[in-house]
Amino acid sequence: MSRQDGLRTASGVALFALAGFIVVALSTQFLRDDLDWMQATLSLYLRGPWGLMLRLAYALLALALVLLGTALFRYARGPRRSGAAPLLFAMAALGLLGVAVGDSWLPTHAPLVWPLAHGVAANTAFLCASVAMLLQAWYLRCEPGWKRIATRLWWWAWLAFGLLWMHVLWRAPPRGAGQKLVIAVIVAWLVAVAWAGWRRGALPVDDHDRNGIA
Repeated sequence: MSRQDGLRTASGVALFALAGFIVVALSTQFLRDDLDWMQATLSLYLRGPWGLMLRLAYALLALALVLLGTALFRYARGPRRSGAAPLLFAMAALGLLGVAVGDSWLPTHAPLVWPLAHGVAANTAFLCASVAMLLQAWYLRCEPGWKRIATRLWWWAWLAFGLLWMHVLWRAPPRGAGQKLVIAVIVAWLVAVAWAGWRRGALPVDDHDRNGIA
């Protein structure tokens, strides 16, 4: 498989995975009338009605993280190329899976262990994803064909990083709404990267260096 085909395929699968997560995560906000969406964090929706669907959606988001991180590293052509970003994306994916699996049965079977396990897994997912976004956006600034969108991705990643720490340190806003805002910004960043990768994979090799992805 060529470099372009590999990037396009991975980005396309990631787009479908992200779309699945978005549809399920949004649907649960309307289907679960037992939870206040402003106060309830997304992980609380993992238990109860539609919890299995959301756990599967978490797995789709984890898949998108791994696919994008691996593809952007494997098919990079620029001078900045490091395994740090895909490794951080993979760790974020493991954190997501830890939350999805742990929050589904630990509250009942190991209630004393659950808060610690949830905290470690959730913090790993958020911190690793946000740092990976910053690193990847920085690398893409020197990647042929990515210059225009890389600048936006760079500041977008800083927005996600800042919102994450604001959510952690500022306890006054509703916890559910604040957490979901951070998740929305991160997922939107991933969608933008996957869409740009899918479009870039369709370009002839000779066009990569002179065409930016808007």
